[in-house]
Amino acid sequence: MTRHIHSLAILALLLLSAGIAPAQIKTTREQILFYTSDWHGERFPDGRPKLPDSLLTRALDVSIEDVWDFLREHKYNNQFEGNWQSLHPDKPFAGRALTAQYMPSRPDMTHAIAAEGKAEGRQSENNSWPINDLQMGDVYVADGNGKVFEGTLIGSNLGSGIAAHTHSGFVFDAGIRDAEENREIANLNGVYRGYDPSFLIGMTLTGINTPIRIGHAIVLPGDLVLAKRDGVLFIPAILAEQAIASAEFTNLQDAFNFELNAAGKNKGEFEGGWTATKYDAFTKWIDAHPDKLKMPRSEFDTLLKQHRHE
Repeated sequence: MTRHIHSLAILALLLLSAGIAPAQIKTTREQILFYTSDWHGERFPDGRPKLPDSLLTRALDVSIEDVWDFLREHKYNNQFEGNWQSLHPDKPFAGRALTAQYMPSRPDMTHAIAAEGKAEGRQSENNSWPINDLQMGDVYVADGNGKVFEGTLIGSNLGSGIAAHTHSGFVFDAGIRDAEENREIANLNGVYRGYDPSFLIGMTLTGINTPIRIGHAIVLPGDLVLAKRDGVLFIPAILAEQAIASAEFTNLQDAFNFELNAAGKNKGEFEGGWTATKYDAFTKWIDAHPDKLKMPRSEFDTLLKQHRHE
């Protein structure tokens, strides 16, 4: 009798553990919290850091170099990737990263992934699954091993889905098809390795919201993605606000310096010469042009003191 009860208990535990087995494709909230443990701000229900919308807008007005310099100073050396094709090269976009990883397929692996998708009630092919998880202001960032021929992660139907969910765009280390139609979709931009009319073949989704590699860059879910004509920068959420504010400050310094150069007032100091006198003149220039400030004046004053080493 005791042995029978013991067997039933073991069976019950097995059934319970099977019923609550965590998803294998979609990274759990606990795993995202592990990778982004230094973030103490607001989060999405899935655990991703939720940077404020205002910061996404401010990011569009800074240069990649100015943010890159800040990240390098903080030992983040693998955050930029260039050499892209783009739907709209002259329209920068920014958003919070939702990541996805694709790998070459093999039958046993794709069978297991398809079974999980069925159990979760997911629809269509698995390259559409990350799109259902996108939120407004996200950027869909996918590692597709740089594959273009038969590595096209979206066509125009999935492109319209990305647009509807994000009003932003995508960054694909892979190919796309239907480029002409995707360019006509409102609220959609994207960068990708190349265009090809082929379908996605021999590739499968293996992770959603997992750390991924995009060329030379490492991307975590929730990173601030800044995509411009000359490349894409992935800004860690924990540094995003500081990085954008620092770049805005540099922007202001440059604008002031350009005026001095144009007026011939910098003599040979075309780049620097930031003496106490020059900082005083810079402060008066800001007082006369308050519309140039994207950050709060208090934040500008703090950065000014840091640069003056006060």
